[in-house]
Amino acid sequence: MKKILALLVIAPMLISCSGSKKDSFNEAYVKDTNGFDILMGQFAHNIENIWGMNEVLIAGPKDYVKYSDQYYTRSHINFDAGTITLETISGTDPAASLRKAIISTLLVGDDPGNVDLYSDANDIQISREPMLYGQVLDNTGQPIRWEGRAASFADYLIQNKLMRRQSGLHVIYSVTIQMVPNHLNQRAHKYLPMIREASAKYGVDQSLILAIMQTESAFNPYAVSNADALGLMQVVQHTAGVDVFKSEGKWGKPSRSYLFDPQNNINTGTAYLAMLQNVYLGNISNPTSRRYAVITAYNGGAGSVLRVFSSNKTQAFNIINNMSPGDVYTTLTTKHPSGESRRYLYKVNNTQRSYRRVD
Repeated sequence: MKKILALLVIAPMLISCSGSKKDSFNEAYVKDTNGFDILMGQFAHNIENIWGMNEVLIAGPKDYVKYSDQYYTRSHINFDAGTITLETISGTDPAASLRKAIISTLLVGDDPGNVDLYSDANDIQISREPMLYGQVLDNTGQPIRWEGRAASFADYLIQNKLMRRQSGLHVIYSVTIQMVPNHLNQRAHKYLPMIREASAKYGVDQSLILAIMQTESAFNPYAVSNADALGLMQVVQHTAGVDVFKSEGKWGKPSRSYLFDPQNNINTGTAYLAMLQNVYLGNISNPTSRRYAVITAYNGGAGSVLRVFSSNKTQAFNIINNMSPGDVYTTLTTKHPSGESRRYLYKVNNTQRSYRRVD
């Protein structure tokens, strides 16, 4: 979720730093990103006009936010915290609005191509394989697959868990659902076959792919950042996407729909990790030091990693190769100019340890 001001920030997600990026790609990236910012600004303005400035919520990497009912009702899945919050400011029949939102959210599929998160369109199609199946249990302890069970659970929530709060001139009615404790692992397990395939194809550890996915999106297939990084591994079309397509002999950039497909997204993100590992940072001899550099570069670019050590690329490689892996890690987590990249290495490295067992 993002406040309005955050929508105006262009985050440096997955910027490829090969040093040979053509101006046309940079111009296209700026044009596309500016267009996305305009779209987000208009969308946020619609929400602010109805909900008020302090109640603006927008979908993010780890947050599914869907508006309906002419923007008066919304569903918010926090994939990181494992909570689902349904809210409405409808003044006519808030219980009915909430009931409809609960049912559609519990039964929504995991195909982002079927849902427009940037409008109030009632375009959610009930799926035979709900995205949240098994990650939410109803009041009787059962998973929810069909509309009848979802409706019964919605009635229970409204009767027993309905909350009310005041925000400005609005009364906001809401219910909150807690996901099961292992919801993160359940989502990760869903993508393991794709991860194993990409790992074998590109020679990237499964544990690293999983750690990147958890850190980037918490395995949210609808993930999108304010910089328009897309999907499970938060790939940007004009940077990592262009690099990967070029390396595979493809022209142009991957489309949004292409990157929202989980298999395509995992394939593209893993291919980019392989490029960082084998090409941009391949001259780092120690595999542990190279892994630290690759993780940091996935967030802020290979060029920014090397410049931490020297403005001369050859000299940077020499310095890194004469350092212990521990010193490389300390340098990148304390001296990288981007605080986000410093924290990113710390988070991904710690998360990767918990996934070692899947390799």
